[in-house]
Amino acid sequence: MKKVVIHKAGSYDQLSLEEVPDPSPGPDEVVIDVRAIGINYADVTVRMGLYSSAREFVGWPITPGFEVSGVVEQCGERAKAFKPGDEVVSVTLFDGYATKLCVRDVYVFPKSDALSYAQAASLPAVFMTAWFALKELAHPRPGAKMLVHSAAGGVGSSLVQLGKIMGCEVVGVVGASHKVEVAKAMGADFVIDKSKQDLWKEADTHAPQGYDVICDANGVATLRDSYKHLRRAGKLVVYGFHTMMPKKGGKPNWLKLASDWLRTPRFNPLDLTNDSKSVLAFNLSYLFDRTDLLEHFVSDLRQWIEEGKIQPPPVKEYPFEDVARAHADIESGMTVGKLVLVP
Repeated sequence: MKKVVIHKAGSYDQLSLEEVPDPSPGPDEVVIDVRAIGINYADVTVRMGLYSSAREFVGWPITPGFEVSGVVEQCGERAKAFKPGDEVVSVTLFDGYATKLCVRDVYVFPKSDALSYAQAASLPAVFMTAWFALKELAHPRPGAKMLVHSAAGGVGSSLVQLGKIMGCEVVGVVGASHKVEVAKAMGADFVIDKSKQDLWKEADTHAPQGYDVICDANGVATLRDSYKHLRRAGKLVVYGFHTMMPKKGGKPNWLKLASDWLRTPRFNPLDLTNDSKSVLAFNLSYLFDRTDLLEHFVSDLRQWIEEGKIQPPPVKEYPFEDVARAHADIESGMTVGKLVLVP
């Protein structure tokens, strides 16, 4: 089998495609012949050495990747839910950039016949991020006004769709004009193109009293204003800090990182109490042991797919050998939907 191995933090040249022995399953594991691999922005920060759970749980060397689709090749003696030949989707705590994946069966679930392998691999990380943000943290009521930054990206487009399923009025924000129609196609009621429009002036026109929920993975560039634009009892959900990262070159700008870290707002509990607003944050990689949450998410996702309530984000496929180009593209901030590696 082949897998991508990163031996030390760095740019695209650290993505090494290597031959390794095929895995054998343990008693409660399955081996998946991988057909597609979802790429997430977190993979970029893993490569740069900035992803805290990667350092804490694995260290160097590391193989990035949180989600795959494929065909079951082998099953351990206690992995009774699957058999060789089953088409499946799996989440994994790293190790996903590989042509074969050995993973515990609790992290594997059947692939919908309605989805291609690439579409199936594009769903778990982004939709579970959106699901946790809205169903476990924000709990928006029908009619709630919701603002989603980066609304044409993988997580952003998932948040838009789930917001509409939950009955929200969704305002999407995009950073380039070619992303407007993508956000609209995902269901956004209004789309703000901040490359041409004043973001917060436009946001005010759609929610003069403020927003019930704002979902923000930008970091310092928008966090302070996102909080200001919540209404009383509003919730700011934070799940990333993308504007701290470079858009080209593959390496962090340490001076910018330090400056952005110092400028990142700190939310005082006394102020939160008086403002009657909430700031909620999470990183799914630290929730990997919560298989109870995964079970509820998979049940919801399967139902929404069967009912036709959600659609996969637009998918761009890359050959496995083009992993460096895929990383450069996702860093650029110009992509829409989801990028997928195809072995």
